[in-house]
Amino acid sequence: MSEPVLVERRGAVLWITINREERRNALNEQVVRSIDKAIAEAQAGGEVKAIVLTGAGDKAFCAGADLAKNAKGFAFAVDFARPRHYIVDLFKRLQECTLPVIARVNGHVMAGGFGILCACDMAIAADDIRIGTTESKIGVTPMMILPYMLRVLPPRKLQEMCITGEQFTAQDALDWGVVNYVVPRAELDAKLDWLLARVTDKSPTAIRLGKQAYNAMRDMSLRESLEFAQAMVPVMSSTEDAKEGMAAFQEKRPANFTGN
Repeated sequence: MSEPVLVERRGAVLWITINREERRNALNEQVVRSIDKAIAEAQAGGEVKAIVLTGAGDKAFCAGADLAKNAKGFAFAVDFARPRHYIVDLFKRLQECTLPVIARVNGHVMAGGFGILCACDMAIAADDIRIGTTESKIGVTPMMILPYMLRVLPPRKLQEMCITGEQFTAQDALDWGVVNYVVPRAELDAKLDWLLARVTDKSPTAIRLGKQAYNAMRDMSLRESLEFAQAMVPVMSSTEDAKEGMAAFQEKRPANFTGN
């Protein structure tokens, strides 16, 4: 049997591919924990500058939970001796990840797969994909992914999506701010390479501190966020990357960032 998740280094970028094309890249416990582990190891290693998350084939990025009758690691199952669900573990990992995570949306995105898309930092989608939270059609609501959808989608569009269970287009996702770019399928990887080039040449330290600040301030009041920003400025400016960036600017040369 093939591995359910493929992990591959391509230079400074780690590619994580859900490899269940025959199941439309549906999620089960093994898939989710494999993604979680790959992100954790990339962050700890210090050599990866960005992560790409995608699905195998061209039909689906991720169809959500595997609902097959004989599916292993059923996503709605709860172990009451271990009340925190593995999906929550992955979402927390994505929340705390100090590396940029980019979704390469190569196919349709449904249910839990849409939650993972919303939890990524950026996304590029093929123009023929469709998105949806179809849980209402099977008698449930997208409970586990709702916290991230609340942060990304306009409220009324979110309500419509959750209540009707209907699917929407890539252009809808772009208009709502769910994805950064929509391109013809043949141009998907070229656009991804363009975005990765703009990410991986920047200071890893600035990105790391910036993600930390973004996630922290998002949960703060305006007053709290201003106080947090004020405290972070001297921390940020004292890093080696900040000193190198300033020196490179003054000397009119490319910066050599080390991530320190």
